[in-house]
Amino acid sequence: MSTSASTSTATATGAFGAPAPVLSFSPVVLPVPGRPVDLHVRVSVPATGTGLPVVLLSHGHGPSNNLSSLNGYAPLADFWAAHGYAVIQPTHLTSRTLSHLVADAPGAPDFWRSRAEDMTHILDRLDVIERTVPQLAGRIDPAKVALAGHSLGGFTAALLLGAGLTDPDTGDVVHLADPRIKAGVLLAAPGRGGDAFNGPMAKQWPVIGAVDFSTMTTPTLVVAGDKDDPRHFTDMGPDWHADPYTLAPGPKTLLTLFDAEHGLGGIAGYDAAETTDENPERVVALARLTAAYLHTRLHPGAPTWQAACEALTTGPHAVGRVESK
Repeated sequence: MSTSASTSTATATGAFGAPAPVLSFSPVVLPVPGRPVDLHVRVSVPATGTGLPVVLLSHGHGPSNNLSSLNGYAPLADFWAAHGYAVIQPTHLTSRTLSHLVADAPGAPDFWRSRAEDMTHILDRLDVIERTVPQLAGRIDPAKVALAGHSLGGFTAALLLGAGLTDPDTGDVVHLADPRIKAGVLLAAPGRGGDAFNGPMAKQWPVIGAVDFSTMTTPTLVVAGDKDDPRHFTDMGPDWHADPYTLAPGPKTLLTLFDAEHGLGGIAGYDAAETTDENPERVVALARLTAAYLHTRLHPGAPTWQAACEALTTGPHAVGRVESK
């Protein structure tokens, strides 16, 4: 177990109190029948406090070896844990850290169903996780569960939040929604299929274009960068990443981050060279906004989201704009 303090006390203003020290424990190993390797997760929690809401965090599929695993996304996981969440991060079978073990496993290379099922397995065994992580027993509130995902992780999250999918191999419509998940955050998630799914990578990843957002009913914050151009999948431009908001029923909220590209300022890891739009201030603002959104969704009536929006999305120094339906 390692202990780390929050990286920015400056964010502890407005709706947030002082950040707590964070306890991070990994791996928690969960054997899953039929999975080619055991499911490994990292758990990050504040050092004190009870009734902690749970945030599941699904990693993307970037070029780094370890950021796309339980070892990534520390700028978000640290902040969320420091402000009262139990953050649980699995290593999905798409991770480069596992490529030598699962290259020929059923479901390769996208493992779309397995990625979603990883989150269901975690929720099924929250009690095991609580008993395994030192100083965590009895501190989690299993009735307050949220889910976040970046890029391919956003695709995974959308399925668990209610989006349907037409299996490219069978033509069957699949629904993997988990009613235990009360709110979601989609970070630079993929958009629509159909005629818009016309980029050079579309044929290699047909499952990305097979999602139907019309059934994604869970309250969700969709985050899109206005400079995030997904030309490898579509010629729609950055608006493609707003599709999970545009095409899904309410309640939904869209946060468009100004000048942000696919890394949204660097959420996948501290000082990651692959981040094309490195901006630590943007990352801190995004961490604060997402934490506030989830707090208000999991604690109905709390003013946290409104306060964060007033502080960060209004005035001449706004980091982005917000719209809701």
